[in-house]
Amino acid sequence: MKIVYQDRKHGIMRIIPETLDDLWHLSHIIETGDILSSKTTRRIQDTTGDKLRSDRGIKKTFFLGIKVESINFHIFTGKLRATGSIISGPEELIPLGSHHTLEVKLNTPLKIKKERWSRWIIKRIEQAVAASKKLSAMIIVLEDDTADLGLVRQFGIEYYGPIIGNVSGKRVIDKNRQKHLDEFYQKVIKSILKFEDIESIVIAGPGFTKNNFYSFLENKHPEIAKKSIIESAGAGGRAGIHEILKKGTVEKLTTENRIAKEIASMNEILETMAKSPSKVAYGKKETINAANAGAIEKLLVLDTIVRSENLEKTMNLVENMNGEVMVVSSQHDGGKQLESLGGLAALLRYSIG
Repeated sequence: MKIVYQDRKHGIMRIIPETLDDLWHLSHIIETGDILSSKTTRRIQDTTGDKLRSDRGIKKTFFLGIKVESINFHIFTGKLRATGSIISGPEELIPLGSHHTLEVKLNTPLKIKKERWSRWIIKRIEQAVAASKKLSAMIIVLEDDTADLGLVRQFGIEYYGPIIGNVSGKRVIDKNRQKHLDEFYQKVIKSILKFEDIESIVIAGPGFTKNNFYSFLENKHPEIAKKSIIESAGAGGRAGIHEILKKGTVEKLTTENRIAKEIASMNEILETMAKSPSKVAYGKKETINAANAGAIEKLLVLDTIVRSENLEKTMNLVENMNGEVMVVSSQHDGGKQLESLGGLAALLRYSIG
């Protein structure tokens, strides 16, 4: 994400989202009542043309401003849409006050105007800007002639695959088996090369396929092998990807990776609950009481409730008392576990109950 202009006095910031992660961040930054302005395309009725064209209308692109009433991020399509009433635009083409859905697009400038930019929203933007300069990690899980890829993004795991090869079983006599294996490996490599920003790759899976694939990389693509490591997994497919995440392998490779940190922090909460339950607070009432007592060492807050539960005061209080605050994405297993605890959980410096 790039910040191209900001005027804190008037609550204006102009940014350019560059990745899917940026759209995910923006889905939590944009709020009801914000003013969004961007280039958009809308079908306009053409009453001067022939009847057929008049019925269909014509598409025109122009700058439009809306006052946001709802915001939706569709994780599987990667689309971020804001709906609201139109407050600025070419009045000869569109009536002010009518409703429009503005799609926030990658590499297209977006102007956001807020009544108030909270400390946590500013912090989130700064994290998105910093993260855009970092590289992602990839997990590849291979099993026989099937490969599944998981791209580790800030909002969770983006899955690719399965990639299927035409490889016969070891017990089947096939003089072309090695050729088919090589072709399968090349298909996997072709998928890897689509992502130029991958810094770390974990090659995993049950059996020896992962080892054979790594050897192939060493011989044919040493530049990929240099940034890859082999890790054991008891299962293939997405289950294998989840297993690698839980092991913390990605965290070792990319220590600044947010999703690995969030899962590790959530695991720390659960482990402490099992061993010393009095050193953990969870749920809104219990956690806020712990914050007011100055007892929180680390606070985990689910991203979906930061605004709806009006928790900024509590988050600021924890930080002011030298506690750590982590906003956890709801899009991965760690976030779902936190959600089951009421969306709030904390490690305590000392027992308060």
